[in-house]
Amino acid sequence: MSSLRKAERRSAFAFISPALIGLSVFTVLPTVLAIVMSLFDWPIFGEREFAGVGNYTRLLTDTPDFWPALRNSVVFTVLYVPLNLVVSLGLALLLGPRMRGRAIFRVLFFIPVVTPMVANALVWKLVLQPQGLLNGLTTEWFGVTMPNFLVDENWAMLSIVVMSVWAGMGYNMLVLTAALEQLPSTVIEAARIDGAGGFMMLRKVVLPLISPALFFAAVMTIIGSLQVFAQPQLLTGGGPGTSTLPLVMFIYETGFQFQDLGLAAAAAWLLFVLIIGVTAGQFRAQKRWVHYEH
Repeated sequence: MSSLRKAERRSAFAFISPALIGLSVFTVLPTVLAIVMSLFDWPIFGEREFAGVGNYTRLLTDTPDFWPALRNSVVFTVLYVPLNLVVSLGLALLLGPRMRGRAIFRVLFFIPVVTPMVANALVWKLVLQPQGLLNGLTTEWFGVTMPNFLVDENWAMLSIVVMSVWAGMGYNMLVLTAALEQLPSTVIEAARIDGAGGFMMLRKVVLPLISPALFFAAVMTIIGSLQVFAQPQLLTGGGPGTSTLPLVMFIYETGFQFQDLGLAAAAAWLLFVLIIGVTAGQFRAQKRWVHYEH
């Protein structure tokens, strides 16, 4: 190997070494440690004892809050993801090239994405609580008293979903807007000449052409929704009861409130397996759909 090639390799390694160090310290090492912790009875303070798969068995058979937390994460995902994608796509179509001031509106809809989730949640908590803005307006204008959204089991999860859609729709809106702006004008014009109406144009032309962007948005949104934590933590605290307790919040409480890091690590790995399985299923479905289309 020439000295020039060796020098190039050393330079390349020097440039990527900060990223490699960060990846190793903040991703690889915690991942390996979580695997080890899940196999031990690991209190924050005290002796650690090897438990094998005992934490996983205890989690699945003898931890009452685990299954409700898993169910809540799935319910949140099932409600949130389609609503987020539909609203984001609707905004992307609405803020098209023909709309005046679309750049300003795009910025306004994107502001909640870059605003800290704590601030978003506190604002919505002020709006939704019994003495909040929403109840005050409906009482004054219509004489109707709204339910206590954040402590009513029938409304708490839906309130979290609506707030999350408001806070996250701007990101997918920009992704889909970029895809829509790349559509070939010749295909659109040909469809119009053939007599395709608005809904037919959307279903037969637009959606198939932006399917890669929709797939990306769906994958990232599902992964994020299965890891939801801040919204229920700040709005409802997981209540009433465990009706809005998601799996990540269960992991946090198990590890740091009940000081059972081994059980928390086992739950985190089950969540990881769930996310990997769902993502792999999406990729497989996408490949089948592309194969069917062609």
